[in-house]
Amino acid sequence: MALLSHICFSHFSSNAFSSPSLRSGKTLLRHRHNSPCSSMPSSWISLDESGKRSKRVWIWTTNKQVMTAAVERGWNTFLFPSHHRHLAHDWSSIAVICPLFVNEGEVLDEQNKRVATIFDVSNPEELEGLRPEDERAENIVVNLLDWQVIPAENIIAAFQRSQKTVFAISNNTSEAQVFLEALEHGLDGIVMKVEDVEPVLELKAYFDRRMEESNLLSLTKATVTQIQVTGMGDRVCVDLCSLMRPGEGLLVGSFAKGLFLVHSECLESNYIASRPFRVNAGPVHAYVAVPGNRTSYLSELNSGKEVIVVDQQGQQRIAIVGRVKIESRPLILVEAKIESDNQTISILLQNAETVALVCPPQGNNTLPKTAIPVTSLKVGDEILLRIQGGARHTGIEIQEFIVEK
Repeated sequence: MALLSHICFSHFSSNAFSSPSLRSGKTLLRHRHNSPCSSMPSSWISLDESGKRSKRVWIWTTNKQVMTAAVERGWNTFLFPSHHRHLAHDWSSIAVICPLFVNEGEVLDEQNKRVATIFDVSNPEELEGLRPEDERAENIVVNLLDWQVIPAENIIAAFQRSQKTVFAISNNTSEAQVFLEALEHGLDGIVMKVEDVEPVLELKAYFDRRMEESNLLSLTKATVTQIQVTGMGDRVCVDLCSLMRPGEGLLVGSFAKGLFLVHSECLESNYIASRPFRVNAGPVHAYVAVPGNRTSYLSELNSGKEVIVVDQQGQQRIAIVGRVKIESRPLILVEAKIESDNQTISILLQNAETVALVCPPQGNNTLPKTAIPVTSLKVGDEILLRIQGGARHTGIEIQEFIVEK
């Protein structure tokens, strides 16, 4: 059993310590010998299913509401100033927690054994003093007193082959995100030093969004039944802060119940340069998939918003919108059906060679086909859809009667 509260983050899949829930205002009572700290090993490094380190979360607080919110979300390791040991005793009587105590730059367990060393870093010289070969503790907690991004990157580079676990103290979710994502790998963990519940809720929501990336989306093969040139409309180009590869695009549709996988403009063309950051996604009214199993209208996207990029296999990742362009262009209507459903699902797209729908993966003996431009699309062609609940309220799926046509 993992003994530290953590969330798997390398692929954003949940592997958190199973914590007691607070039901009907009461926490689960347990005897001291069942505490998660009662048999603490010499090494606290754990691996997720991919063999990569899991991200850790420790909570540094004296606020009981913060403790309650953290325990409910699977985080059980708490740091207390040495003069607040009574809080650890009080809280251990109502919830299973792993208390640690901060004393003169060291983090101690209940037996006063050192489990981590805290380093205050306010200048380059102090940053240089952080070295993997330092044997004072297997866990290092860095308190960056001035700037965060470059020191975090330097620490990650220095400790990338070390067996030590490196934490950073953070007072808010924005800082925590910087530490967890620096140089793509991020630090090993976060110490959230807060006295307010909201940062704990925000951090859990952040992990939840990221954990979606480890889950394959179910995509369904559909057959094109009608193609019709319509008139002019305001269509949306979504330019991302990420490059897309062949087979990747955004899930877009006129109906929330069925979203088409619209390919990016990463493919080469004789007439226009490749733009692998762009998806010519459809008219302003169309839905687009965003994190949290939600949808947004294309017209609602703007710089800084997040969307889900999906490939032919259903693998997904989160990307940030850098820019949105809305222009009047000629449109084409595409309708499709799946074998298990007689309902027609449709999408409107710009009628242009650079706009394409992603095809199902081909067999080993077939030349691979990634996408079909809408200008070449024919009745009977197969494309990919994401089938989901149709009723939505502010982008959230709800259970109610609805007819879309």
